Amino acid sequence: MGVRTVAVYSDADARALHVRECDEAVRIGPAPARDSYLNADAILNAAAATRALAVHPGYGFLSENAGFADACATAGLAFIGPPASSMRAMGDKIAAKRAADAAGVPTVPGYLGADQSYEGLLAAAELIGMPLLVKAAAGGGGKGMRVVRESSELRAAIEGAQREALAAFGNGTVFLEKYLTAPRHIEIQVLADAHGACIHLGERECSIQRRHQKILEETPSVAVGEALRSEMGAAAVRAASAVGYINAGTVEFMLDADGSYYFLEMNTRLQVEHAITEAVVGVDLVREQLWIAAGRPLSLSQADVVPRGHAIEARIYAEDAASGFLPSTGRLTAFATPDGPGIRNDAGVIAGDVISSDYDPMLAKLIVTDRTRDACIQRLTAALDAYRVGGVATNLPFLRWLARNEAFARGETTTGFIDKYFTPSVLSRDGDNELAVMCAAAALLAEGNGPQRGDPWQRLGEWRLASSERYVAFVRPVEATVKIHWDPFSATWQCAAGGRTVVVSERGRGEFVAFADGIASPFVAWRTRGSIALAFDRFHADCALVPPPTVAEAAKGHRHAAHGIAGSVAAPMNGKIVKVDVAKGAAVEAHQVLVVMEAMKMEHSIAAPHAGNVVEVTVAQGDAVAAGDVLVRIEQ
Repeated sequence: MGVRTVAVYSDADARALHVRECDEAVRIGPAPARDSYLNADAILNAAAATRALAVHPGYGFLSENAGFADACATAGLAFIGPPASSMRAMGDKIAAKRAADAAGVPTVPGYLGADQSYEGLLAAAELIGMPLLVKAAAGGGGKGMRVVRESSELRAAIEGAQREALAAFGNGTVFLEKYLTAPRHIEIQVLADAHGACIHLGERECSIQRRHQKILEETPSVAVGEALRSEMGAAAVRAASAVGYINAGTVEFMLDADGSYYFLEMNTRLQVEHAITEAVVGVDLVREQLWIAAGRPLSLSQADVVPRGHAIEARIYAEDAASGFLPSTGRLTAFATPDGPGIRNDAGVIAGDVISSDYDPMLAKLIVTDRTRDACIQRLTAALDAYRVGGVATNLPFLRWLARNEAFARGETTTGFIDKYFTPSVLSRDGDNELAVMCAAAALLAEGNGPQRGDPWQRLGEWRLASSERYVAFVRPVEATVKIHWDPFSATWQCAAGGRTVVVSERGRGEFVAFADGIASPFVAWRTRGSIALAFDRFHADCALVPPPTVAEAAKGHRHAAHGIAGSVAAPMNGKIVKVDVAKGAAVEAHQVLVVMEAMKMEHSIAAPHAGNVVEVTVAQGDAVAAGDVLVRIEQ
């Protein structure tokens, strides 16, 4: 459009991709969001310094902050979003439900009262019945939300939701809502201008979620026919018009199995998944946002909205699905995305970037399009297989499983999909552990000053006096000693263990291909504490090296387990301790919550791996911890 862009960034994002891509970039503060991306004054000062005319808030941080929209207007800046009044009406979930109800849009039964005491909420919960949802009034993205199935869980759910909402949004107000056990999450994209026009651009289904956050979205939904689409679209337009909405927004619904639908909330901003609507409708939503903010009328009418084909978006997260979708941090040693017809990658990172605990763990969005849903799923499957990410755990193994899942292919996509069909064991059942340790040995020797890079004596070919063989021992996932040597003629690692040979070729730093049994297996590898992590197309392996013994252990003639001291419970990532539920001397049961930590804008419960007695608690509320730090020690 010929519009110059200015990026704002925190210290954590000084080398981020958005900083490199924009025409100018301005630092707005240190890593914590409250001191940078949530600092409205810093952003307005950056706009003034660069003589910007408008602010696009994206889809996080201040994007739904009415005070920030007001501040932009006061500063003479166009806010590329709705008026502050619309934000206030829809940004508070309680006010939004009341507005939708007044506009004749059905809403989920619940409690929207002002009494925030535990006693008041308990009384309301007993009237609603179980199961129910505790939700943050100012929330979004699954933050400040808890499912309660029994009354005994209510107090902890309320306290956790209030604490998380206060930290994320500065508002700890919650409300209660009847929990629909297996609905579909359907959202309608709307566009409205300042001249009274408001249209919808069809639906997106976003039912496949973990922790109430979306993982995969598609359009159109297999559960929405033309008549229902028209009815829900009209309801979304009524809800938006009722609050004088302008710009792009999304009205979200729960769709029950009987075809009943209920207003959930309105996101007064651009959605993460907006690209799949763009793909099937042929409308650049961001371009429309800019024109609307500039005062122009909509460039299309409802009759111009003609969906074609099918589109699916998969969110690539730095998280380990096999460990409860726990976020992962570290430096990206490899990041290679697929390419080709019908494939779009909206990535926020490149190889070498550091994934910290300061922000959301989403790395990229993969958007695929095709003529039919079946063809789109095939394209999605191939594109996911071509993704290569190293340095952090990702949800790619989960997404690959999902793309091949028969229930997904049949369109049985409710919000209970993951609970019903997914178990961590499905991600590791095809793991070839013997192959993994041989690949890990090659990756270890290829690292840093590996023979093919830094050691000229290993590169002399026939002039070498002798072939240099090395041995690498592993204790996990299988106990094995790998014999390995570098072949300069083929530029490959020759690995042998258990009577089997694997040839490994390095095709880029951190990226490899293993040739075994007539099959080529691409993988990425990176170092962790005491191990080599590998990500293949279908499985992930953590190959633990034999650790050097301590002096005391050497004197006793044995070594400790590779994964650490028995009974220690460690922090899975960098973060902050928000709650400690045990004390020294306490008896605990297996899976009992010991510590609650905050990282990547979410709370994570750290549980006991086994029953026993607490012999040491090394942290207190408010402490900052690093990945691997011991939090609690338990004597079994």
